[in-house]
Amino acid sequence: MLKHRGFPGRYPGSDFQFTIRRANPKGATPLVRRERYRDRKAVDRRVDAAFMEALWQHFGDQPFERGNLDAGRLSWLFGREVIPAEEPFDPESYEALLVIDVETARASFPDIFGVGG
Repeated sequence: MLKHRGFPGRYPGSDFQFTIRRANPKGATPLVRRERYRDRKAVDRRVDAAFMEALWQHFGDQPFERGNLDAGRLSWLFGREVIPAEEPFDPESYEALLVIDVETARASFPDIFGVGG
């Protein structure tokens, strides 16, 4: 499992993790698209934005390996702002390649990309 050096481990001052310390011996947790409903807590939306910003600063528009990025946190963005960068895609692989869908990410998180207000 690739460890992304320099990537923030968690949302500052909280227990919302962005990375994992070690690979699960039973295999990687599968990435699934989690639905983000409008009534989510404000802190959850801030954490999503902070994670998206960290992804953008660390990887930009280039494909990246899933590695030690937290599957739960990735799943909130997966299928929208973060998409598979390879076919076939294995959602249960630490080596799976992902990429930021810049157009969708700009629409979802305009402040990160300097769009709008």
